[in-house]
Amino acid sequence: MTACAIESPSTGAEHEAPTTRYAITADGAYAARLALDGESWFPERWTLDGPEPYAVPLPGGQPEEPGTEVHPMGDGRVLIHRLVERRHAFSLLYPTGPGTGELAVGAVECGSDTHVTLLPPAPGGERAYALAVCETSTAVWLVAGGPAGPERVAEVPGRCSGGVWLEPAGRMLALDRELAGRTKTVVVDLGQDGEVSPLLEIAPDSDDRLLLADPDSGLVVISSDAASPGQERLGWGVLGSTLPVRFPGALRLPDCTVTPFAIQPGQVLTPETCAVALRVDGPLGTWIATWHPTDLRLRHLPAPEGWLPSSGLWTPEGVLRLPYSTARTPCGVAELHPPAAAPPPAEPAKAEEPETPRPVPLQKAPLAEAAAE
Repeated sequence: MTACAIESPSTGAEHEAPTTRYAITADGAYAARLALDGESWFPERWTLDGPEPYAVPLPGGQPEEPGTEVHPMGDGRVLIHRLVERRHAFSLLYPTGPGTGELAVGAVECGSDTHVTLLPPAPGGERAYALAVCETSTAVWLVAGGPAGPERVAEVPGRCSGGVWLEPAGRMLALDRELAGRTKTVVVDLGQDGEVSPLLEIAPDSDDRLLLADPDSGLVVISSDAASPGQERLGWGVLGSTLPVRFPGALRLPDCTVTPFAIQPGQVLTPETCAVALRVDGPLGTWIATWHPTDLRLRHLPAPEGWLPSSGLWTPEGVLRLPYSTARTPCGVAELHPPAAAPPPAEPAKAEEPETPRPVPLQKAPLAEAAAE
């Protein structure tokens, strides 16, 4: 059996066409994407919290470049990131009757060896952040929502990627850091002058990445080659737990690429009942799979026509909402109702769920202290 490849949501998005670069606010109220009209790209805001979803085009004075990034804010405005020579310019877009209003919020100037990309929407929706990655270090920039334009709020040694928010205040940010030939997840405390501390370190010689985290239950989905050296596998654990990370056999598919993209919120004391949504790419196409930590197998579901891949979110009630766009329905959200979590097996199959050393210092992450402040 050939194990499937693993992609983080951020890595997978880099290989998508611009039309699938779609971001949703943490509360699911708004989304934004770069859409195509003929041969012209333009930003588009989706409103998702009403009786029916609808899109509002936000074209500027000229078409956008295909690599332009858009990011929904909690108040319905859309942050746009444009590269103008070596200047990374940021503006907030909003509808004004028949036109588009634009408020410039500033720019970040970088050398040609620095890559700047927006991070996933932060909880609360009031602030937006970006990573500026160069050869030896990574800067975290607050690019919208600050007191006076873009502000560098943290400097992390090494090359960072990913970006997962760990608690509802939008203070603790997990990044996958490549340093000295290994990748480990660190947490950046944006409320303590960007203090950096280890978060996920399964074994000294393993590459460990945090793909998803649910602040309510503490459930995390990771990828690591600790269980199978040289081969990344999907695993799960719980922030603050003393139990080891598990690598279920259910998450291995032959000749497929599996990308987790959403965790069900609201399961505060029962992380094992959280549903996880995964995108599966295989020889027969792309489809959806759902899984709970108590499940011994995946549940496979067809993706809706026009699905914007690797995008979607769960409701606390266990409904999976998937945005899609077709010629007939330019702005739509399909709702899937997968089965609830299965009861845990009496005796878990050790061969199918190998244990690895406890993810120290995963349980030592300063989340409880941050949440109390």
